[in-house]
Amino acid sequence: MTHRFLLDLTLILLSTKIFGMVTKKLKLPQVVGALIAGVVLGPTCIGILHETEFITQLSSVGVIVLMFTAGLETDISELKKTGKASALAAVFGVIIPLIGGLLVSMAFGVEAGSKDILKNVFIGIILTATSVSITVGTLKELGKLNTRAGNTILGAALIDDILGIIGLTIVISMADSSVNIGLVLLKIVAFFIFAGILGFILRKLFVIWIEQKGGEIRRIVIMAFVLCLGLSYIAEAVFGVTDITGAFIAGMIISNTDRTHIITKKFEILSYLLLSPIFFASIGIGLEINSLSKGEIIFTVALTIVAIITKIAGGAIGVKISGYKNRESLQVGIGMVSRGEVALIVANKGLSVGLISQQGLVTVVIMVIVAAIVTPILLKIIFSKDDEAIVEEPNQLVKDYIDVTSERIE
Repeated sequence: MTHRFLLDLTLILLSTKIFGMVTKKLKLPQVVGALIAGVVLGPTCIGILHETEFITQLSSVGVIVLMFTAGLETDISELKKTGKASALAAVFGVIIPLIGGLLVSMAFGVEAGSKDILKNVFIGIILTATSVSITVGTLKELGKLNTRAGNTILGAALIDDILGIIGLTIVISMADSSVNIGLVLLKIVAFFIFAGILGFILRKLFVIWIEQKGGEIRRIVIMAFVLCLGLSYIAEAVFGVTDITGAFIAGMIISNTDRTHIITKKFEILSYLLLSPIFFASIGIGLEINSLSKGEIIFTVALTIVAIITKIAGGAIGVKISGYKNRESLQVGIGMVSRGEVALIVANKGLSVGLISQQGLVTVVIMVIVAAIVTPILLKIIFSKDDEAIVEEPNQLVKDYIDVTSERIE
């Protein structure tokens, strides 16, 4: 049994590749196949794979590396340009789902009273969470990550996480007197000040190292990984900010340098070979449905629909106010639909203080799975419209662009 993890790895890598090839044939992103592979092999269907500490920890590293590479590929100058749009998308992407979740919870007969009202609000808080990891994986596959919409999604997700943490802290503090709201907010502010100062210093040292000594690529990659893991740990353990936020900022620190493309290539190999399949499959493996009552099934369906619609509306309205076109607005809104580890972490926190039941947690997991599967499909559809518009142009320069884009997707 001590070597069971080897069989788990074998099954995950084989199944995600097979299902990925199938979804690719169906002109869907391969991450959808990886998610479905986890559902099929997990407790929901066949039951060959189950959540283990090994899979959980590797999937955590997988999402950290995925967000680190997203930070590496982020165009900081473009991100600055989308700052206002990202902020508005994040704000509306929190407020609208919060209201939607609150109304759905209230509509299902939750009794009046301060504690129950708090439970209703907590359902809304869960819906505010955005897990951009799946969106990043899909946009990377489509070659659309470094677009205006892609950068806006990344910026909005970063702000979204902060707002979500603040909302979670406030609600839990009302249910758990041991939580100090002021201290948590102070830690969040302190982290971004710390990350800004550290990033400025390390970036200067990194550029000097490359310019003066050229920098052996193996050492550069190792030091980049050290920065990624170190800042992820500091963010979570010291400041109470999610580790993926630290990983994303770590990537941004060394982005747009002479060695960035080489570092990115090395990490993409590691991610594609091992970590990403485990992360995406683990979401499906984590789905364990006990016997849900008819009312709980209806609630699950309603919550899932509201979770998808409100995120699309929130993100789209936010960037539309900033002057984005309708298609770009939808791209951003859809890009923020996916939930994942963030929503599950929030739900587990609520479970520990009695704000949500075990069956409620199952409902949240189902919502996360459906949103995670729907997001790549919708992104594929909405971004393919851009390519169709380009094909209509007979200009040779545009044809060259299509060729390059096709190579990146392959």
